[in-house]
Amino acid sequence: MEGLVRGDDGVARCWWADSAPEYRIYHDAEWGFPVADDVRLFEKLSLEGFQAGLSWLTILRKREAFRNAFVGFEFERIARFGERDVGRLLADASIVRHRGKIEAVINNARRAVELVQSESSISSYVWRFEPAPRTGRLDRAALAELAVTAESKALAKDLKRRGWRFVGPTTVYSFMQAMGLVNDHLDGCDARARVDDARSAFERP
Repeated sequence: MEGLVRGDDGVARCWWADSAPEYRIYHDAEWGFPVADDVRLFEKLSLEGFQAGLSWLTILRKREAFRNAFVGFEFERIARFGERDVGRLLADASIVRHRGKIEAVINNARRAVELVQSESSISSYVWRFEPAPRTGRLDRAALAELAVTAESKALAKDLKRRGWRFVGPTTVYSFMQAMGLVNDHLDGCDARARVDDARSAFERP
């Protein structure tokens, strides 16, 4: 299958998972497994925004630093951040120091609080945009055509309507892939069946 690699441990993985040790761990244990926790969902949306123009590996390597800087991505606390916090974050060399992205996280935290008030949880909201199961085999070429989907466009449009920033349809689709709203592990990847099993057992909020 195009796009599969077999690691030195004999495990078949999506091609990108073998390019760095951090990617292998992330691919095997996180990417595509369904998530219902609001803080983790908010964290991922925030980090996807920081990734714009950068590689996910750069963000992944800084993820713990981001968590420390943004109080574990507890959005109720971030919603209370002010200009002093923006200055602190801009001075933090362990994260990506981009004023627009930092201010977007703070803005989005406030919008997340509003979302929970109106929709009961971030989880129940985003999982409404889960697409129908895909048919056909998924190889690297087929995956490349899925950078934007009707569902990611719809979710991005609705988030923007609610005042969220750095949530374009490509960013949102990456979020959906990572948080298990779709299973985009390639056919033949060892993780694909495990993600399918996790999605089958997952209780939608």
